[in-house]
This record gives sequence, C-alpha cells and structure tokens, in this order.
Amino acid sequence: MPQKVRIALDAMGGDVGAPVVIPGAAISLTRHPDTEFLLFGDRAVIDAELAKQPALKAVSRVVHTDVVVNMHDKPSQALRRGRKNSSMWLAIEAVKKGEADVAISAGNTGALAAMARFCLRMLPGIDRPALAAIWPTTRGDSVVLDLGATIGGDAQHLVTLAVLGSAMASVLFGLERPTVGLLNIGVEEIKGHEEIREAAELLRSMNLPQLNYIGFVEGDGIGKGLADVIVSEGFCGNIALKAAEGTARQISEFLREALSRRWLSKIGYLLARPAFKALRDKLDPNKSNGSVVLGLNGIVVKSHGGTDADGFAYAVDVGYEMARYDLLNKINQMLKRDGGTLVQASATQEAVT
Repeated sequence: MPQKVRIALDAMGGDVGAPVVIPGAAISLTRHPDTEFLLFGDRAVIDAELAKQPALKAVSRVVHTDVVVNMHDKPSQALRRGRKNSSMWLAIEAVKKGEADVAISAGNTGALAAMARFCLRMLPGIDRPALAAIWPTTRGDSVVLDLGATIGGDAQHLVTLAVLGSAMASVLFGLERPTVGLLNIGVEEIKGHEEIREAAELLRSMNLPQLNYIGFVEGDGIGKGLADVIVSEGFCGNIALKAAEGTARQISEFLREALSRRWLSKIGYLLARPAFKALRDKLDPNKSNGSVVLGLNGIVVKSHGGTDADGFAYAVDVGYEMARYDLLNKINQMLKRDGGTLVQASATQEAVT
C-alpha cells in the first residue's frame, strides 16, 4: 500500500480561515483518501469545523496556536512577530521537520514566501523563490511563473525559472521535455528588456535536455497555450495573472447581464445551460487555485486568500500532486543533470557579458 501523503495546513490563513480551510480539505480528501492532515491554528475554531467533517477529523491532528499572520502584515513584520509560533510558520516548519510532505496556506503571500525561504532554505544554485501556477488555455493547461514571489530578475534568474517550471510541468503533465516560452512584449528577438534577450540567448545556446525553448511569447499567447511553461519575472507575471482573473470575472458578469435583459434571452439560456456551465467552469479562477512556491528545499503551496471551500480544495489537490509525484526530487535531478544546469548557465552568461 502506498505511503500516505501528509499535508500541513495553515488553518487560520486567508480572508476567512478555518471555515474555508477545513471544508476545503474535506473535499480534497474525498478525491485523495490516502491523505493525512496536520492542522495549525486555534483549536476551538478548528474543532468546531472538524465536528462537521467526521472523515477529515479521523485523519487529522490539530496543533494549537493563537498567533495568526494578518493579510496586511509586511513580510518583515510577519517574520519578527510570528516566526516561531504562528499557524503559517508551524505549517512550514512541519515540512522542515519531516512531519509533513507539503505545507499549504491561503495567507499573506509575501509573508509565506519569506517564512518559507527562511525556514526551508533554497535549493543549491537558486537564490530566490518563485510562484508557479496552473493556467488553463485553449490547448490544455500550462505552468506560468513567477506570479509575484519576487520582483525583477536578471537573465540567470529567468533561466532558473525555466528549469523550475519545466520540472513542475513534467510532474503535472507527464512530459519528458516541456516547451518553454519567455513572456515578452513581442516575438521578435530585438524586443524586450536586455535581461529577457540575454535569457533567450542562454536558453537557445544551452539546448537543455529537460526543456525545449521555443522563443518569446506575447501576453495573448498564454491563453492560446503556445508553450507548456511560460516564464516571466514576478512583477509582470502578477499583473498578467490579475488581468486574466479580472477578465474572466468581467466576461461572466457581461454574460449574466445580457442573459437577464429579455425573456427570449432567458429562454435561450435555459436551452444552452450545459454550454454556459462549461464556460463558467473554464472561467472559474477557483479551479486553477494553488500556486507552488518553487526553489525551496521543501514543497509549499499558496492558495488565493479570498477563495471558497471548493477553491481551497483545488489548492490541496495541487499540494497532493506535488508531494505524491515527488516534485522536489524531480527538480533536484534537473538541477544536477549535465554537471549542474545553473552553474553552466552562470558561466555562459558571464561569457556573454
């Protein structure tokens, strides 16, 4: 019988906390019964929610703390005030101690990235974490990173992101050599910042065995599914994510208004309800919830802070998949292949500059 996947949850994280986290974990448990949970937070609040979820309660252990990282806390504040005993820190620390395979939080993104980096440390050759998420496209799903863990980055950093994203795509999609594109303002080689052009030269010249670099991809190419992995530094990546989520909500609202104006529209909606449900499902950001903090010596997943229980369940699903199919080992294998991918990239960049 396969070993259980052990998941540590920051039960107090997010806009709502335990009333979303606990039922979300219960939903994911129905899909992945080989899961055990460590729940960190206010025991009274957690126990009240667990009483409604007997199946989850049977496979969970609660660790009490009344310290919570607030959504508006600066990362430095969170590290100082909640580093040793907040629900977020304790969930991450459980991974470090080997008590859990993955930590999941819907809490403050900056605090989560800072705490995870401080507690788990970075993998050799990687100096900064990155947020990577599954992005639905017209051709299936893609992995997009960095979605805002850090801002800016030189060519070396972008090459690192390409390697990390390829490892995640390999785990999720079963691909030997995922295609990789660099997000840019145009597909021509002369366009974009110097760092992006240098990263493109590196990826072309290195011809890495674990990924297939295909060139620049414009913003509209993400939704078209032009590459299995789209790489961007965190500032542009976060803007792209928020713009896509906002557009999805806007389209849904436009459809709702248009279909409620006239009785003929309402009749048409009733006839086409299955098609509209399929569209709504495609546009639902909750179904793409769960960003992996890549580059750490451990697996950490960030959920949207404002998600509902169904959305949090998808984040738990992502954590389960990353742990069950050994994302960390996959990344380590890629970093060590051919004498060290990142060492080679650094030497090549120095020669170029």
